[in-house]
Amino acid sequence: MSIEVLNESGRDVDVRRLSRLARFVMDEMRVHPQAELCIKAVDEDTIADLNEHWMEKQGPTDVLAFPMDELRPGKVNEEPEEGVLGDLVLAPTVAERQGEDAGHGREAEIDLLTVHGILHLLGYDHAEPDEHAVMFGLQGELLEKWRSSPEPA
Repeated sequence: MSIEVLNESGRDVDVRRLSRLARFVMDEMRVHPQAELCIKAVDEDTIADLNEHWMEKQGPTDVLAFPMDELRPGKVNEEPEEGVLGDLVLAPTVAERQGEDAGHGREAEIDLLTVHGILHLLGYDHAEPDEHAVMFGLQGELLEKWRSSPEPA
């Protein structure tokens, strides 16, 4: 797997942890071992510009997902599709505020946003109640496995 993590946010971001988490999630979701992913941490102005341009929404958001080859999770006993998963853009300062509000801190929020973004890249959505239940259930399962894995940090 090719996972590139870039920190252009001006904040401290543990890029090695993000890379390990992304690899963990992609492995759990049976994404092809040659798939490519780029995660970029940016400042609020940058993510606000992207949010307005691509989502037609005002202001900064926490995470944006830009799928490339529309890869989907692999199935047991089937060869997963090869290609580029896509790009994730995260805003650490937004994650910090949200993590404080949620009571679990910035690192846990960045973990959550990373998993959430990868699921979006894999075609999951949460617009409808049934989609929301599936995506957030899977997100919770993946985060719990990550936290209980031998070396999550």
